[in-house]
Amino acid sequence: MFVKTLPSMFTVGNLFLGIIAIIFAVHDQWQYAAIMVIIGMFLDGLDGRVARMLNAQSEFGKELDSLSDVISFGVAPALIMYVAILQDMGVAGWIITAIFPICGALRLARFNVEPGLPGFFIGLPITAAGGVLATMALYSEVTPNPLFHILGMLLLSYLMISRVRYPNFKNLGMPRRTYWIVPLVLVLIAVLAARYPEHFPKIVFFPLAVYAVYGLKQSVNRRRRRNSEEPVEELKP
Repeated sequence: MFVKTLPSMFTVGNLFLGIIAIIFAVHDQWQYAAIMVIIGMFLDGLDGRVARMLNAQSEFGKELDSLSDVISFGVAPALIMYVAILQDMGVAGWIITAIFPICGALRLARFNVEPGLPGFFIGLPITAAGGVLATMALYSEVTPNPLFHILGMLLLSYLMISRVRYPNFKNLGMPRRTYWIVPLVLVLIAVLAARYPEHFPKIVFFPLAVYAVYGLKQSVNRRRRRNSEEPVEELKP
């Protein structure tokens, strides 16, 4: 019985960290809120792998995962950005804040009913989008102009519901004999986050941002190639 519920325990752990991130955010502790989102990302990546390894996949786990993701990577990062950047913008700030988790929920709903391409996600996964947004808020002192963060937040919202392809690393094989490394990685992440709470989430921002931009860049390149390969009709005299 415990084996079958283990993947859901990782999912619930992700949900728990999302709620803690919200609590940290409303107390203006953005760096700790971002750390909770980052650790939740790793738990979210583990639940599916553990379920496949133990042959414990279920519709219940699938639905629980989506509901947890809306909180941890939709609501929590949006609230972090609201407290850090948008709270002085009045109703406009409310609307911009709401757009992100709404697009995240739409992205998850589409993911649950539409099969994706082999090896790819269609649209930026909410996990990556939430990670970028939560860590991007920590650069508010470096980029005091809120326009940068607003445009970034709206771009992430669009990418989640877009048809842009993103590599799916969840399906990469991992030998069972290496699974003992996973707890060590989680402990290492927790230690680094506790030791460097101000710098650790800022560093994580860069690989996540590269992933978000990579899919968009590849989509633009594919469109350019298609346009260049289309035959040009000759003008008749």
